[in-house]
Amino acid sequence: MTDTNLSHVVSSAHLADSGFPEVSEFEFGLTLANHGFHRWMMRAIALAGHPDLSGLDVLVLHSTHHRGRPKTLADICLVLNIEDTHTVNYSVKKLRKAGLVAEGRQGKEKTVQTTEAGADVCARYRDIRNSLLLEALDELGIERDQVSRLSRILRLMAGQYDQAARAAATY
Repeated sequence: MTDTNLSHVVSSAHLADSGFPEVSEFEFGLTLANHGFHRWMMRAIALAGHPDLSGLDVLVLHSTHHRGRPKTLADICLVLNIEDTHTVNYSVKKLRKAGLVAEGRQGKEKTVQTTEAGADVCARYRDIRNSLLLEALDELGIERDQVSRLSRILRLMAGQYDQAARAAATY
């Protein structure tokens, strides 16, 4: 490992030993953030009354509730950048069984929409998030424009990883 890599916090030095070690640092941060975010979602949804839901179930619930309009399975998968539609379909079934979403139809397509109970859970989750997460972030003094910039960079990096995945699939 070169001396320049010592300044980068990474989990895989062999990957950081390249011309762009900052990407390895980004990937390690992304890994930690991803696991922390999923742990957070599961704890918050448990506080909101649904300890049996997974992180993906929470994402599907919030995506379904977004803007109060019915969504197709394809809509949800597209927004969440999920290829495996069967995993989202399974989440929809769990949410329906829990009474948080209801299925409908839009022409020939099946749609899903939050129920009143689902909307209540989303509101409880939002309140828990405001109290336990957002207030703590405010106290840290993190500037909101920094968070917005980071969010844009994450979306751009997601596109790069998608492109690299397509390239790998053609090898």
